[in-house]
Amino acid sequence: MSQLKIKYPKLLLLLFTFVLAYFIFYGKTYPPLHYFLFSLGYLGIFIAGGLYAYGFTAAPATAVLLALAKEYDIFTAALVGGLGALLSDLIIFYFIRSTFSDEIRRLSRNDFIKGLNQEGKELLGSFKKYVTAAFAGFFIASPLPSEIGVTMMASLKHMSVKKFAVIAYCLHTLGIMIILYIGNMI
Repeated sequence: MSQLKIKYPKLLLLLFTFVLAYFIFYGKTYPPLHYFLFSLGYLGIFIAGGLYAYGFTAAPATAVLLALAKEYDIFTAALVGGLGALLSDLIIFYFIRSTFSDEIRRLSRNDFIKGLNQEGKELLGSFKKYVTAAFAGFFIASPLPSEIGVTMMASLKHMSVKKFAVIAYCLHTLGIMIILYIGNMI
């Protein structure tokens, strides 16, 4: 008996999250789902913010934020959602720093990575760490997978946990506020 093997299970799961986001967002016209999301109050915004930080749950979380945007004060909801996203990012940050540190050190000794780092230094000079931080910030603020930005930030030697927390909170809060503003307009 042969087993069904899915060639791209992670991409299929990601596609499923987009379909789920579609139903959540258009669920605002489906009263039971809308009432359930609304009944969670700011806890629902906090949870959506926490899910906003993870690649596979960013789309449904964005849909929830869009659906709830007209129900809550945008500024307060962005601050609460930013806290949820920060909590998720701190989990990723600590996980990367503690679990992946040996692999990151080993990878940094790889000839290919050394070559990339050298090319980056030659091309960007002393601005390399700022360009890296800017790209990381873009991934953190947007509904794109924050894991990429958090990993980039965690790999910066000068990035303390406090500095990361302030940056991540501000970026997520800004990103969530933009989403809530868009949701309020549609």
